[in-house]
Amino acid sequence: MHESRTAVVIEDEQDIRSLLAAVLEQAGFAVRTAATGAEGLQLIADTDPLVTTLDVNMPGMDGFETARRIRAVSSTYLVILTARTEEIDALQGLEAGADDYLAKPFRPRELRARIDAMLRRPRSHVLAPAGAEDPAPEDGAGWLEHRGLRLHPQMRMASADGVDLDLTRTEFDILAELLAHGRRVLGKSELTLTLRGGRYTGAEFVSDSDARAIEVHIANLRRKLGDTASRPRWIETVRGVGYRLTAG
Repeated sequence: MHESRTAVVIEDEQDIRSLLAAVLEQAGFAVRTAATGAEGLQLIADTDPLVTTLDVNMPGMDGFETARRIRAVSSTYLVILTARTEEIDALQGLEAGADDYLAKPFRPRELRARIDAMLRRPRSHVLAPAGAEDPAPEDGAGWLEHRGLRLHPQMRMASADGVDLDLTRTEFDILAELLAHGRRVLGKSELTLTLRGGRYTGAEFVSDSDARAIEVHIANLRRKLGDTASRPRWIETVRGVGYRLTAG
């Protein structure tokens, strides 16, 4: 079990590290800090934090490798921080398993809002043990299904053609939204606000970066499903609008 309301800050710049720690402490977290990826990984192993913030550009082990190693051992809510001029870093961080990202310089209020939105979502990262059988509810209640794709939102389980899917929390939530809405097109803005709870300060504005982050998550989903944008079996792109399930 994780320690209640524990957070880890992994940041090599002391001023930013102190600011992040102060914001999280004001939010009620017991905060541990690290200046390197290696130190941060050890803190995560020792404390099993609820939330972790991670800088992308650090000496030695960079944020991408650190994120991948964190995801191999922990389901902590992971927020990466990157310079505003390095948007590609944010997208690579999402591919490495981060739940969300913030561009520097950031507003403390926005960090608080992002974390609050994440905490409203289930923490589980690994959806089912490899080889485990689906403990399906009676009469299949609660399952969403489409052409061999099955997902249970409450049990946080998903499979394709009987094979369990190992999805990140965000990939799972996007897939659940698509399955719940069927052939209705979900725009990138709608998906972004859904993932963030739709209630954080400034949520009404969805940036180009947010839209591209959704594109990265969809691409990762397709890769894990063995699906393609050109000949989709499950997820169809409606050009200039968004995404929906394929017909039938």
